[in-house]
Amino acid sequence: MKTKLSLIAILLIGASSLYASNGASFYKACAGCHGINGEKKALGKSEIIKGWKASKVEEALLGYKNGTYGKAMKGLMKGQVSRLDKDKIKALSKYIATFK
Repeated sequence: MKTKLSLIAILLIGASSLYASNGASFYKACAGCHGINGEKKALGKSEIIKGWKASKVEEALLGYKNGTYGKAMKGLMKGQVSRLDKDKIKALSKYIATFK
């Protein structure tokens, strides 16, 4: 029984680590406009996202998705986040929050 529990724990940890690392792969689509480390104003119009907390990034991405957030980049970003579900947005937000 202990062996089964240990194996399940290892699998869960591995799966969560793998999914969390997907934030980096999700960000590849963002880097062209926001910069490799979120250091650029996208198309010279957005805020710099480097230094944002995960909660702020997640709130912004969910807002873009449902149309309640954004200014000049609202239309473009709505299209970008439309392919992301809440779990992917959470993983992406956590990844972006690592940019210091």
